[in-house]
Parts: sequence; structure tokens; C-alpha cells
Amino acid sequence: MTKIKYIEHSGKEYEADVVNGLTVMEGAVQNGIPGIDADCGGSMACATCHVYINDDWFSKLPEKEIGEDDMLDQAYEPKKNSRLSCQIIVSEKLEGLVVHLPEKQI
Repeated sequence: MTKIKYIEHSGKEYEADVVNGLTVMEGAVQNGIPGIDADCGGSMACATCHVYINDDWFSKLPEKEIGEDDMLDQAYEPKKNSRLSCQIIVSEKLEGLVVHLPEKQI
């Protein structure tokens, strides 16, 4: 299990222990964390699991998969530190990862 912190746009924080091997998106869904809709179930066919990654964590994540930037272009207010949480696999290396949720998912 790896501890992930999810922070809503309003600043409300949630911490979840996520099983290693799941995605950051699956961890949010399984723990009832609001703000990650996950409409496509993690198949990278939408952008409703869009998150912002803290700068100190961004470089520690694996490179974006082909097509992730295309999906992020459809997200609400994408930024240089945007990622799809369905593409981030949880492992011990991500202990303490902090993700910020956008104001809304589209």
C-alpha cells in the first residue's frame, strides 16, 4: 500500500492508502474521493481523471504514454503539470504523492 494525497480545488484534502499496482485514478474511485469521474474506466479515452502533479513529484513519474497529451488537451484547464491519473501506476516509489484536482472534470 502506498499513501496518496488528493487535494480538491477548494483545498480539502484526502489521504488514501492505495494498493500497489493500481492507478492513482483507481485509488480515488475505490476510496470514494470526489473530483475524479473516471468516465472511461481508465482506458485513456477521456480526460475525466485529470489531475495536477506537484512540481517536486512530476519528474519522478514515468513519461506520458502516447496519446495522453491528446486527451489532456480536452481536459478542463490543462497545465504543464497535468496528467491523467489513470496512467499513473502506484508503487512504493510514489509514497506521499500529492495530486491536485481541477475545479471540474469535463
